[in-house]
Amino acid sequence: MAAAGADLADEVGLARLTMGLLAERLGVRTPSLYKHVGGLEDLVRRIAALATAQAADAVGTSVQGLAGRDALAAALRAFRTFVIAHPGRYAATTGIEPTGPDDPMAVAGQRLFDVYRAVLRGYDIKEPDEDHALRMFRSLCHGFATLEAAGGFKWSTDIDESFEWLLVFTDRGLRAM
Repeated sequence: MAAAGADLADEVGLARLTMGLLAERLGVRTPSLYKHVGGLEDLVRRIAALATAQAADAVGTSVQGLAGRDALAAALRAFRTFVIAHPGRYAATTGIEPTGPDDPMAVAGQRLFDVYRAVLRGYDIKEPDEDHALRMFRSLCHGFATLEAAGGFKWSTDIDESFEWLLVFTDRGLRAM
Protein backbone atom coordinates (compact mmCIF):
# COMPACT_ATOMS: atom_id res chain seq x y z
CA MET A 1 0.00 0.00 0.00
CA ALA A 2 2.79 2.46 0.89
CA ALA A 3 4.62 1.70 -2.35
CA ALA A 4 1.49 2.35 -4.43
CA GLY A 5 0.85 5.54 -2.48
CA ALA A 6 4.48 6.62 -2.97
CA ASP A 7 4.28 6.02 -6.71
CA LEU A 8 1.07 8.01 -6.90
CA ALA A 9 2.54 10.84 -4.80
CA ASP A 10 5.49 11.00 -7.21
CA GLU A 11 3.03 11.30 -10.09
CA VAL A 12 0.51 13.79 -8.76
CA GLY A 13 2.41 15.41 -5.89
CA LEU A 14 2.00 14.67 -2.20
CA ALA A 15 -0.44 17.55 -1.67
CA ARG A 16 -2.82 16.04 -4.23
CA LEU A 17 -2.66 12.49 -2.86
CA THR A 18 -5.99 11.30 -1.46
CA MET A 19 -7.33 7.99 -0.28
CA GLY A 20 -9.93 8.14 -3.06
CA LEU A 21 -7.30 8.65 -5.72
CA LEU A 22 -5.22 5.77 -4.35
CA ALA A 23 -8.28 3.50 -4.23
CA GLU A 24 -9.04 4.37 -7.84
CA ARG A 25 -5.44 3.57 -8.81
CA LEU A 26 -5.61 0.22 -7.04
CA GLY A 27 -9.02 -0.63 -8.45
CA VAL A 28 -10.71 -0.89 -5.09
CA ARG A 29 -13.30 1.09 -3.18
CA THR A 30 -11.95 3.70 -0.77
CA PRO A 31 -13.27 1.99 2.40
CA SER A 32 -11.22 -1.09 1.49
CA LEU A 33 -8.02 0.89 2.03
CA TYR A 34 -8.87 1.39 5.70
CA LYS A 35 -8.31 -2.33 6.28
CA HIS A 36 -4.62 -1.65 5.59
CA VAL A 37 -3.99 1.93 6.75
CA GLY A 38 -5.54 4.18 9.35
CA GLY A 39 -6.16 7.00 6.93
CA LEU A 40 -4.25 9.53 4.89
CA GLU A 41 -1.99 10.58 7.77
CA ASP A 42 -1.00 6.95 8.38
CA LEU A 43 -0.41 6.45 4.66
CA VAL A 44 1.84 9.52 4.51
CA ARG A 45 3.84 8.26 7.52
CA ARG A 46 4.33 4.92 5.76
CA ILE A 47 5.37 6.68 2.55
CA ALA A 48 7.83 8.80 4.55
CA ALA A 49 9.40 5.72 6.14
CA LEU A 50 9.61 3.99 2.76
CA ALA A 51 11.16 7.05 1.11
CA THR A 52 13.71 7.50 3.89
CA ALA A 53 14.70 3.83 3.71
CA GLN A 54 15.01 4.05 -0.07
CA ALA A 55 17.13 7.20 0.20
CA ALA A 56 19.34 5.48 2.79
CA ASP A 57 19.78 2.52 0.43
CA ALA A 58 20.60 4.74 -2.54
CA VAL A 59 23.08 6.90 -0.66
CA GLY A 60 24.58 3.96 1.22
CA THR A 61 25.16 1.97 -1.95
CA SER A 62 26.70 4.97 -3.67
CA VAL A 63 29.40 5.54 -1.04
CA GLN A 64 30.55 1.96 -0.53
CA GLY A 65 34.31 1.78 -0.74
CA LEU A 66 34.70 5.55 -1.01
CA ALA A 67 36.04 8.18 1.37
CA GLY A 68 36.62 11.90 1.55
CA ARG A 69 35.60 13.96 -1.45
CA ASP A 70 34.66 10.87 -3.47
CA ALA A 71 32.20 9.73 -0.79
CA LEU A 72 30.85 13.25 -0.37
CA ALA A 73 30.28 13.59 -4.11
CA ALA A 74 28.66 10.16 -4.39
CA ALA A 75 26.34 10.80 -1.44
CA LEU A 76 25.25 14.23 -2.65
CA ARG A 77 24.65 12.96 -6.18
CA ALA A 78 22.73 9.88 -5.03
CA PHE A 79 20.50 11.90 -2.75
CA ARG A 80 19.87 14.53 -5.43
CA THR A 81 19.02 11.83 -7.97
CA PHE A 82 16.64 10.13 -5.52
CA VAL A 83 14.74 13.32 -4.66
CA ILE A 84 14.42 14.42 -8.28
CA ALA A 85 13.17 10.96 -9.29
CA HIS A 86 10.78 10.73 -6.32
CA PRO A 87 9.60 14.22 -5.36
CA GLY A 88 6.22 13.16 -3.98
CA ARG A 89 7.46 10.42 -1.72
CA TYR A 90 10.38 12.52 -0.55
CA ALA A 91 8.02 15.39 0.29
CA ALA A 92 6.35 13.02 2.76
CA THR A 93 9.56 12.88 4.82
CA THR A 94 9.51 16.51 5.89
CA GLY A 95 7.72 17.25 9.12
CA ILE A 96 7.22 13.63 10.15
CA GLU A 97 8.38 13.00 13.69
CA PRO A 98 9.04 9.42 14.78
CA THR A 99 6.79 8.16 17.54
CA GLY A 100 9.63 6.25 19.17
CA PRO A 101 12.90 4.45 18.47
CA ASP A 102 11.17 1.47 16.82
CA ASP A 103 9.06 3.64 14.51
CA PRO A 104 9.96 2.70 10.90
CA MET A 105 10.65 6.39 10.23
CA ALA A 106 13.16 6.52 13.10
CA VAL A 107 14.86 3.32 11.97
CA ALA A 108 15.14 4.51 8.35
CA GLY A 109 16.25 7.98 9.44
CA GLN A 110 18.98 6.49 11.61
CA ARG A 111 20.21 4.42 8.67
CA LEU A 112 20.45 7.54 6.50
CA PHE A 113 22.21 9.53 9.23
CA ASP A 114 24.66 6.64 9.73
CA VAL A 115 25.58 6.91 6.04
CA TYR A 116 26.01 10.67 6.39
CA ARG A 117 28.21 10.15 9.45
CA ALA A 118 30.32 7.62 7.55
CA VAL A 119 30.84 10.17 4.77
CA LEU A 120 31.84 12.82 7.28
CA ARG A 121 34.37 10.47 8.91
CA GLY A 122 36.47 11.06 5.78
CA TYR A 123 37.15 14.54 7.15
CA ASP A 124 38.97 15.59 10.31
CA ILE A 125 35.94 16.90 12.13
CA LYS A 126 36.37 17.20 15.87
CA GLU A 127 33.80 15.51 18.08
CA PRO A 128 32.13 18.71 19.35
CA ASP A 129 31.51 19.75 15.72
CA GLU A 130 30.12 16.43 14.44
CA ASP A 131 26.46 17.36 15.00
CA HIS A 132 26.98 20.71 13.29
CA ALA A 133 28.62 18.99 10.32
CA LEU A 134 25.80 16.45 10.14
CA ARG A 135 23.16 19.19 10.16
CA MET A 136 25.05 21.09 7.47
CA PHE A 137 25.39 17.99 5.31
CA ARG A 138 21.72 17.11 5.70
CA SER A 139 20.73 20.69 4.87
CA LEU A 140 22.87 20.63 1.72
CA CYS A 141 21.40 17.34 0.56
CA HIS A 142 17.82 18.34 1.29
CA GLY A 143 18.02 21.96 0.23
CA PHE A 144 19.59 21.65 -3.19
CA ALA A 145 17.60 18.58 -4.20
CA THR A 146 14.21 19.88 -3.08
CA LEU A 147 14.77 23.28 -4.68
CA GLU A 148 15.74 21.60 -7.93
CA ALA A 149 12.83 19.14 -7.82
CA ALA A 150 10.43 22.05 -7.26
CA GLY A 151 11.83 23.97 -10.25
CA GLY A 152 13.50 26.52 -7.99
CA PHE A 153 16.52 27.09 -10.23
CA LYS A 154 15.06 28.86 -13.23
CA TRP A 155 17.93 31.16 -14.15
CA SER A 156 20.23 30.42 -17.08
CA THR A 157 23.27 29.05 -15.23
CA ASP A 158 23.54 25.28 -15.61
CA ILE A 159 22.20 23.46 -12.53
CA ASP A 160 24.87 20.76 -12.75
CA GLU A 161 27.58 23.44 -12.67
CA SER A 162 25.98 24.94 -9.57
CA PHE A 163 25.84 21.48 -8.00
CA GLU A 164 29.54 20.92 -8.71
CA TRP A 165 30.30 24.32 -7.21
CA LEU A 166 28.38 23.28 -4.08
CA LEU A 167 30.34 20.05 -3.92
CA VAL A 168 33.74 21.75 -4.25
CA PHE A 169 32.79 24.42 -1.73
CA THR A 170 31.56 21.83 0.79
CA ASP A 171 34.64 19.64 0.39
CA ARG A 172 36.96 22.63 0.90
CA GLY A 173 35.00 23.75 3.95
CA LEU A 174 35.04 20.31 5.54
CA ARG A 175 38.76 19.92 4.89
CA ALA A 176 39.39 23.35 6.44
CA MET A 177 37.73 22.27 9.68
